[in-house]
Amino acid sequence: MKFNYKAADSSGKNIEGVLEAESSGQVLEFLASKGLKPITVTAERSLERKARGLFGQTINVVDKIFLTKYLALMLRVGTDLFRAINVLIANFDKKVVKSLLLEVRANLEKGQPFYQTFAAYPKYFSPVFINLVKSGEASGNLEKVFESLSVSLEKENDLRNKIRSALVYPVILFTLSLAILFFLITFALPRIATVFQGGGFQPPFFSRIVFSVGFFMGNNIGIILGVMVFLTVFSWFFIKRTLSGQKFVAFILNQVPIVREVIYKIAIQRFAATLSSLMSAGLPILDALNITADAVVHPSLKMAIKRVASEGVSRGLTLGEAFSRETIFPPVVINLVAISEKAGHLDEVLQTLANFYDSEISASVKSLVAFIEPLLLIFIGSIIALIALSILVPVYQLVTQF
Repeated sequence: MKFNYKAADSSGKNIEGVLEAESSGQVLEFLASKGLKPITVTAERSLERKARGLFGQTINVVDKIFLTKYLALMLRVGTDLFRAINVLIANFDKKVVKSLLLEVRANLEKGQPFYQTFAAYPKYFSPVFINLVKSGEASGNLEKVFESLSVSLEKENDLRNKIRSALVYPVILFTLSLAILFFLITFALPRIATVFQGGGFQPPFFSRIVFSVGFFMGNNIGIILGVMVFLTVFSWFFIKRTLSGQKFVAFILNQVPIVREVIYKIAIQRFAATLSSLMSAGLPILDALNITADAVVHPSLKMAIKRVASEGVSRGLTLGEAFSRETIFPPVVINLVAISEKAGHLDEVLQTLANFYDSEISASVKSLVAFIEPLLLIFIGSIIALIALSILVPVYQLVTQF
């Protein structure tokens, strides 16, 4: 069982740490043997439980960028790993990250590998991250690995922010349009329909249908809102927490041509960037391919990379020959892999390819937004036009009777 302890040394300086022990008594004995005066000793909860208890705190991409960049800098100037971790512990205010660093230090003190603590939390650290740290630790090149990780994480974060920024306006437009339509149908339309009914005038058939929808929604507003909230929450958890939900969303998105193109380019970019990082860190090609396949979320591309590893490279084919069998890869990727493999700088070419697809994704996202905006306007405009006609036509008929 792990215990967090806080103690004071002979100079009065506070020291924090994590210790594996059977009871708090053993922790107290350990502190006494080190000449430390205990302040607090508490049983440690898992990092996931701590994250849930700290108002939903989690280790996000920004935390990992800071962590890897700082460790790369400290190792570059000659600081040993223990001291770098201690400085991070003293300067990190986010409790869930601080808890992770305390666990890292405790494991290092016990002689455990550095990557092992990250491997214990796959929710926060991907297999790519873990294997890069493992490879860097084995080769004694952690500085280069952390520097590469910080650059990769920054690029990933920048790409994600670009996509989010591009989609902000369409989402706001869609949300406001739905709110206006909801108001028109549930509040304005029933009141106008009541005027026609009260006057003994029989509106046209399609107007009566629209009025009936308005009456139904106006009379059941509470139930409708409750169902909408329930469906929204259920859909969110279904998509975020279940593999079936993610596959369903992926299937729907892949039916839309422009969206499918953006998803495909993101997958190619991640493939190139991940494989480049793993090869630069010195991982064997088969391991690098399998880890890359797990990092790529595109199902067809994932299976293609696994076939390259299992049915191509493992059977003695070159990478160029193995990739040429898979039609899902663009010809430029296949040709660059074949040429750069012979030249001996595949990792550099793959990184250049990843940078190229970064700009391609940005252009595709802009095209996607340009495609979505008029569709939304047409959809919303059509519904408003239908409501307007359902009101104007009976008004016109009523006026012409007099």
